Amino acid sequence: MKGAPPDTAAAFAPLDPQLVLGAYAIGVFPMADARDADGVYWVEPKYRAVLPLDGFHLSHSLRKTIGSDRFRVTANAAFEQVIALCAESAADRPDTWINPQIEQASIELHRLGFAHSIEVWDGDELVGGLYGIALGRAFFGESMVSRARDASKVAIAWLVARLRVGGFTLLDCQFMTDHLASLGAVEIPRSTYVGLLSAAVDGVVGAGASAAGAAAAGDFFALDRGVSSPPPTGTESGPPTGKVIAQLLVQTS
Repeated sequence: MKGAPPDTAAAFAPLDPQLVLGAYAIGVFPMADARDADGVYWVEPKYRAVLPLDGFHLSHSLRKTIGSDRFRVTANAAFEQVIALCAESAADRPDTWINPQIEQASIELHRLGFAHSIEVWDGDELVGGLYGIALGRAFFGESMVSRARDASKVAIAWLVARLRVGGFTLLDCQFMTDHLASLGAVEIPRSTYVGLLSAAVDGVVGAGASAAGAAAAGDFFALDRGVSSPPPTGTESGPPTGKVIAQLLVQTS
């Protein structure tokens, strides 16, 4: 989830979904200088922010917010709305790195089953969320947005629970921010990140890709089926409640 300017960048290159997937598989990702920029840069930070899935910091107040079901949370219900909201200017973010090239490539990756969103609703109003790309057992957080207090924190909490249940091993947040640090994100050097990344995409991409490796990929939708390890306490059926999400996070926080 990008929160700072890139510290390394390559020249402009055409953007297409397969190129994006290949770049992420080796630790590189695209950014644009501004919303109306006509090109992208390829970035490989010297230091990477990651959020350990067993190290999410669930504060008492956030646990209370999640458990109360103050917000309704969905997944992949409004992907294009989420990315559009992330790309909008706001008082605390007058411009954005999401240009039309990145937006359209992300929408295509969503259509292909690689890009996913978490939506946070207040009634029928979309007040926050995030989106990113899943590849193997890695999830690359692209951007998050909040138009209501705690909405982005709720989105990340649900994402972490979803990734844990789905067998993911890496949540890449890209650039460190105070917001991410407060939730448990840590900054690691490029060499350490590449090791984690290689393990997460092993067998899924490149010459070593195999059917067995693909079968071992993370399952973004396991939470919706009530599949988890360890299983959530309670006997709820259908979409999980906020209490179930909080219980899942407390088990490893």
